[in-house]
Amino acid sequence: MNTPVPFGEHLSSTLRQEMTARIDSIRAIEENFPGAIIIHDLEGKVVYMSRWGREHLGITLEGLRQMGLEYYERFFNGEDAKDYVPKIMGLLERNNNEEFISFFQQVRQSPAHSWSWYLSAVKIFFRDEVGRPLLTLTHALPVDAQHHIAAKAQRLLEENNFLRNSYPVFNQLTRREKEILRLMALGESSAHIAAQLYISEKTAKTHRKNIRKKLQAENNYDITRYAQAFDLI
Repeated sequence: MNTPVPFGEHLSSTLRQEMTARIDSIRAIEENFPGAIIIHDLEGKVVYMSRWGREHLGITLEGLRQMGLEYYERFFNGEDAKDYVPKIMGLLERNNNEEFISFFQQVRQSPAHSWSWYLSAVKIFFRDEVGRPLLTLTHALPVDAQHHIAAKAQRLLEENNFLRNSYPVFNQLTRREKEILRLMALGESSAHIAAQLYISEKTAKTHRKNIRKKLQAENNYDITRYAQAFDLI
């Protein structure tokens, strides 16, 4: 098929030919797989995407290549990317031929469309003569919007975002305050907290007040959410 590869000009002609042949081997069987197959270079730019993927994004392969890294801003949710991009970087650093990583990500054709969940898996697809990664292969499988997994993935994204954004605030709590936060989330009264921690009820009430102020917690739900997010309960 001799698919043109706009990448690797610095590589030897032999390696470029081998890389093109590998991409062609994926192209030859892509219709056998559900979802999209994408090949990226180490900068994250799209080298190849299967027909199914291009049609669902409404763009040509040449358009994807010209887009460069703008591809991510246009089609992907940056919030969940904060979780899976470090996993991809770790995969490349470990450079293990047997390893792959998987994750959920949200994709949409344009801002006028709703986000759709995909379960994606990535592995190193092609290496240079000395074994350094050059290309990755991603298989992105759409998740049925009505499937319970989609709802769970959404909750997981929200929890991860809360955890990441709330860590600086949570870290202001002292060890004692974190202990009392756990008991507050379990519904313990100031009197019971005082009895369990061998402190006065007045001290327990003061701690409760300080905890709510630091966390800007307006109700018991906020308290419980912090305790759950940071594995206190």
